[in-house]
Amino acid sequence: MRRSVTGLQQNNKKKNPFWMIGTVVVFLLAKGKWLLSLLKFGKFGGVFISMLLSIGGYALLFPWWFAVGLVLLILVHELGHVIAAKQKGLPVSAPVFIPFLGALITMKRHPRDAVTEAYMAFGGPILGTVGALVVFGLGYLINSPTYSPLFYSLALAGFMINLFNLLPIHPLDGGRIATAVSRWLWLVGLVGGLVLIIYNFSFILLIIWAMFAYDLYKKFVKHRKHGEQRMVSASFLVPAEPLIEQGYIIPGEEHKRELPFVTYSDLEGQQFVHVIWEGLKFQGTIPLMQQGIIQKVHVTRLERLQKEEGLHLMVHCQVDYELFENDRYYEVPNATRWTYGISYLALAAFLFGMMAAVHKVGNI
Repeated sequence: MRRSVTGLQQNNKKKNPFWMIGTVVVFLLAKGKWLLSLLKFGKFGGVFISMLLSIGGYALLFPWWFAVGLVLLILVHELGHVIAAKQKGLPVSAPVFIPFLGALITMKRHPRDAVTEAYMAFGGPILGTVGALVVFGLGYLINSPTYSPLFYSLALAGFMINLFNLLPIHPLDGGRIATAVSRWLWLVGLVGGLVLIIYNFSFILLIIWAMFAYDLYKKFVKHRKHGEQRMVSASFLVPAEPLIEQGYIIPGEEHKRELPFVTYSDLEGQQFVHVIWEGLKFQGTIPLMQQGIIQKVHVTRLERLQKEEGLHLMVHCQVDYELFENDRYYEVPNATRWTYGISYLALAAFLFGMMAAVHKVGNI
């Protein structure tokens, strides 16, 4: 009798979300020093921490093993993007996991053309589909009434995640693939996404759709004649002692001025802005993530910092520029356009078929 009562208590704890939250908090407190030490290993420590937080979040709604498997499937999807980016020579960040929203990677430089952007976007759903297939295969091979339902449920979730990402809506993968197929697919995504929201409401899809709709408005309505106004900031540390010895009067912290600059792009299409302040004998280079028409470079603030080696100035600069939309970005050879289009539809159809197969085999 005692054994069955204990089992009931354990089941009630597993269903209690506050018990799960407490477990996550206790774990983080107990392993705090160890987790902080992981951060010292750079981006991989941050990935691991965000994965743990996502697992804890999903465990509030699902069993622990399902939460772990779901996060691992999302990781496989994001690694597909990373691998594709590396193949194209594009620097990207490590994946960052956001509970209930999935994960994301950020590009440190925008792709040079639509084909490169679509190639990167394809990497996630393709590798993610492979990962879901492996999980589905494990459930089929094990053929256990205990473990197979878990694997089938994970496989179904994996297929659904990758299919959802194929919606032709920015910033989802399908919206980026559409740049190399046809930008008219964005209109399909705009209308189709709204239909999905009306008939099967999803708060996450509503947020993504609203961001996408506003982005289209900016691109094709608000900034149709003039590019979108953007800015980028950078700070530079300049030794002040040599300037003081030469009798130079150090400007105040509220000092503002425009700076002369030179802008150029490397062979990879990365644009740089080289700024010059002759009075401070200072030069610095600021990279832009996307191509732009520079309007002005100016100092927004000066900060005085006293260090062991003497007084330093932190020069805070801002580059104001107009986003340059190059129509050649969307020039794609017809053969490539057809290849990407057929691959896009084939992958979507395959995912639909695999979801049906999971329902049939797993009785989900």
